[in-house]
Amino acid sequence: MRRRNLTLAALTGSTLAMLPGAAAWSAETYPDKPLRLIVGFAPGGGADALTRIIAEGLSKQLGQQVIVENRPGADGVLAAQATSSAKPDGYTLLMGTNTAMVAAPTLRPTPPYDPFKAFTPISSAGQFSMFLVVPSSLPAKSVNELLALVAAKPGAYNSASSNSASELAMLQLLGERKVVNARYKGDMQAMTDLLGGQIHMMFTTGTLAPGFVKEGRIRALVTLLPQRSALLPDVPTGSELGLGKLTITPWAGFFGPPGLPPAITAKLSQELQNTLKRPDVHAQLVQQGFEGYGMSPAKFTEFFRAQYDAFGATMRQHNVKFE
Repeated sequence: MRRRNLTLAALTGSTLAMLPGAAAWSAETYPDKPLRLIVGFAPGGGADALTRIIAEGLSKQLGQQVIVENRPGADGVLAAQATSSAKPDGYTLLMGTNTAMVAAPTLRPTPPYDPFKAFTPISSAGQFSMFLVVPSSLPAKSVNELLALVAAKPGAYNSASSNSASELAMLQLLGERKVVNARYKGDMQAMTDLLGGQIHMMFTTGTLAPGFVKEGRIRALVTLLPQRSALLPDVPTGSELGLGKLTITPWAGFFGPPGLPPAITAKLSQELQNTLKRPDVHAQLVQQGFEGYGMSPAKFTEFFRAQYDAFGATMRQHNVKFE
């Protein structure tokens, strides 16, 4: 009997991690090492800046370092795939934008993944501000003047984009007008060429636009936000200009690999929501022109599905495809 009890104790200890209570125990002690937060854009751009602000705040919330890892390229698909294939233990997260999570799966002839099977939605991050900007050397001081220039010389002007959302917004704006688009891996590289006059127009984030606008090096003609941005209060919204066709407003959210345990998902979501409410984080996000807000996993999943369905419907309506 004594030998049986010892054997039972040994088995219990070795199989503790397999029992239902082990998941709760793991969630209670999580995290006990640094986390990796992957972002699919290059350093210096809007998504990178926001990710680093939130990562610093989340580090304070969790009491563990949150390391930002940049994996630029393919509209954030490379970063998304790296997250999807990671171990679902809560130590690898994705700052996913609508380009990787909505645009890529709906626009590409061969979708890189099913976003509802390849990831675990955790929480929203918020909404980017975006501005249509042109170099100050371009003789266009309004959207109507820009469109008139483009219409007068089809194919003579070009645009830049670093993601499908900004490219789609440009297509919505231009309609049938012909403009050659140049794709970049990040906003900073595109902005450099815009400042140099090689690029004539682009939609960019509130991270880059305000400083250059105030220096007089570029002009901002319209914002994609539903209301004017405090960063550039003189820039009108699309609705103010009668541009109801401008419906793209980029967002971001946090995702984990598929199979992330519900207890860890819930804890991460709550800590991310708390992070976004921190005064220090909020103040920095406002300076970047980003409206930060969190959601529960259930609400974020619902939001994510609605965005995905609406995006797909718009693409089918306009027969838009990206290779």
